[in-house]
Amino acid sequence: MRKCLALLFCFLVTPLQADPLYVHVGQLIDGQSDRLRSGVTLVIEEGRFSAVESGYQSVPEGADYLDLRDRTLMPGLIDTHTHLSSELAPGSYIRRFTENPGDVAFRMVPFAERTLMAGFTTVRELGDSHGLSIALRDAIRAGHVKGPRIHAAGKSLATTGGHADPTNAWADHIQGDPGPRHGVINGPAEAAAGVRHRYKEGADLIKITATGGVLSLADSGENPQFTEEELKAIVETARDYGFHVAAHAHGGEGMKRAIRAGVRSIEHGTYMDREIIRLMRRHGTYYVPTISAGRFVAEMAEDEDFFPPRVREKAAEIGPLIQDTFARAYEAGVRIAFGTDSGVSPHGDNAREFIYMVEAGMPPMAAIQSATRVAAEMMGIADDLGTVAVGKRADLVGVPDNPLEDIGQMLKVNFVMKDGRVYRHE
Repeated sequence: MRKCLALLFCFLVTPLQADPLYVHVGQLIDGQSDRLRSGVTLVIEEGRFSAVESGYQSVPEGADYLDLRDRTLMPGLIDTHTHLSSELAPGSYIRRFTENPGDVAFRMVPFAERTLMAGFTTVRELGDSHGLSIALRDAIRAGHVKGPRIHAAGKSLATTGGHADPTNAWADHIQGDPGPRHGVINGPAEAAAGVRHRYKEGADLIKITATGGVLSLADSGENPQFTEEELKAIVETARDYGFHVAAHAHGGEGMKRAIRAGVRSIEHGTYMDREIIRLMRRHGTYYVPTISAGRFVAEMAEDEDFFPPRVREKAAEIGPLIQDTFARAYEAGVRIAFGTDSGVSPHGDNAREFIYMVEAGMPPMAAIQSATRVAAEMMGIADDLGTVAVGKRADLVGVPDNPLEDIGQMLKVNFVMKDGRVYRHE
C-alpha cells in the first residue's frame, strides 16, 4: 500500500529518507508559466524535484505519497527584506539598553518559525546586531530550530549619524565613535573595511542605508548619507567577495548615487521619480517595495504613544507614500522583488504584501512570481529555488483555493515544505 505521510510529516524533524515521494497536486503555480496547471504529479528525491509531470501518475506500490489534490501549490515563497531580530512595538526604543544579545536571540526563534509557517521558506535578512541573524541561519541549517533559509547581511553599513548608526540619539558619554567593525564608515577606505568585516563575520550580502530612514532617531528620513566614492568602494569591494549590495533608500539623490554605484536593489524607494525609474531600468536594479512596512508605520503614527515624536512625524509623512511609488514603478516596468520589511510589520503577516501589491495594480500571478522566480533571480539562487522544476530544491507552499482569483488565499497557507520536508499540513 501507499504510505500517506500527511500526519507523519507534520512532526518530522529529521532529513527525509531517500525513497521517492509522490505528490498529487490539484493546481500548481510553477513560477515559470503565467498559467495555472491542473492535475500535476511531483516526484521528490533527496529534497529535490526529480519529476514534474502532467496528470495524476500512478504511484508505485509501497511508495511514499501525499494527496494534495484539494489545494493550490506554488514554489516556496521568498521575502527579500526581513528583520528577524526585532518586531516593532511600544517600548522598542528602550530595549537596546535593557536586553542582552541572548534575549534577542531567543525572541528570534519564534519569529523564524512563524515566518516559515506563513509559507516563506527563504528570506533575505537585511540588518541586525551581534551577528544574530548569521547565528540563526546556521542553527536552522543544522536543524536545531525551525525557520526559513536565511541569506544574512549582518550589520547594516551606515555613515556617522546615518540611519544604521546604532548610537543615534544616545547621550554623549555613551555614544562613542563606532567604526567599520560595528557598521559605521566614513570615506572609501573605511567603506571597504566595513564590507570586509561583514565577510569576516560570515554574512551573505551587504546592506547599506543610502539615505535617512523612518524609524531611526536621526532627524532626516530621506537625505543622502554616502558620497559616491564611498558607495563605489562598497560595491566594488562587495563584488570581490561575491556579495550583492541592497540599499535602503527613501530620498531621490541617495537612490541615484546608489544605482549609479551598482547596487543590486533599492529597498523602499519612497521618493522614486521618473529619472530614478529610468536609471533603475538602465542598470537593471531591482526594486523591493516593502509596502507592508509603510502601511504599518503610517497606522501606528496615529497612536501618539507608539513612536518617539520625530519618528512619528516621519512615519506619518513617508509611510503612506510607498504603495503609490510601487504602482508607478510597476507600471514603468521596473523589476520588482517581493519584500516586506517584516520586523517593522509583524512577523508571519508577510503575505499581506501580496494584497497591497494587487491593490496597487499588479496582477496576482505577477505578485506571486515576484516572491518566487524574480526574488530568486535577484538573490542569485535561481538555479536552486524560485520555480517548481526538475533538479531544484523541493520547496512548496499550499493554499486552499486559487490565489489568482482571490489573492487573500495567500494569508491561508495550509501546507509548507522546505527541502522535501513538510513543516505544515492541515
